[in-house]
Order: sequence, then C-alpha cells, then structure tokens
Amino acid sequence: MAIHENLLGGPPPTHLPDEPGPRELLEAGTAPEEVAAQYPTSSLAWARLADAAYEGGRVVESYAYARTGYHRGLDALRRNGWKGHGPVPWEHEPNRGFLRALHALARAAQAIGEKEEYERCATFLRDSSPLAADTLG
Repeated sequence: MAIHENLLGGPPPTHLPDEPGPRELLEAGTAPEEVAAQYPTSSLAWARLADAAYEGGRVVESYAYARTGYHRGLDALRRNGWKGHGPVPWEHEPNRGFLRALHALARAAQAIGEKEEYERCATFLRDSSPLAADTLG
C-alpha cells in the first residue's frame, strides 16, 4: 500500500501543523477573544469563542464565531494538501481546532433551525473524523 493512501484507498489523512502559540495561551487561561485577536487564523480560538457564546445562550454569536473558525480551518486544510474530502483525524491534536469549529457550527445551525447546514456539518464532521463526532457529541 502506498504511503499516501489510507486503508480504504481514499485520500491520505490531513495533519495540520502545530500552532503552539494559541493553544498555549488558551491552556494558560488567556481569554479566547484575546487569542483570536492575536492569532486570527486559529480555528481553535474561534471554536472556543463559539463554545463560550453557546454556553452563554448567545446562539447567533456562537454561529458567527464557529463559521469563522470553520473557514479558517478550511483554508489551513487546503494549504496542507486537503482536496475537499478525506480524513482529518481527531487523534492529531492540531486538527482539533477545525473539528471543534465544525462541531460548533453544526450545533449552532441546529439551534437556529438551519436544518440543511446542521446536516451538512454533522455529516462532514463524521466523515472527517468519527472519533471527533463521538467525542464532541
């Protein structure tokens, strides 16, 4: 089997590069707003903003943050060889920001009644990483 194929013969998994700056700031307790301002391309920072807004009952705000994180993640995936489909493993920690943003977008879309977007995002999450879909719920 070629190194560039997965076991099913599909595209290889995409592994985003590590971004220690935003991750370390968030782990140290820096507010996600500050991290997103300093690292606007960080899907993880936007996903954390989306989570905080959702938990605070600000669903439309959560949707906007999640959409930003999702699009920043798509940009990063494409820069790293992703061709629009294929595995984005949860096990690779730098992928988790994108996967969290995708989950947050699905959750917020469902909450505002955006059924088609919810279904598209939920399917995309499961197709990208079944473990992420199970872990994030």
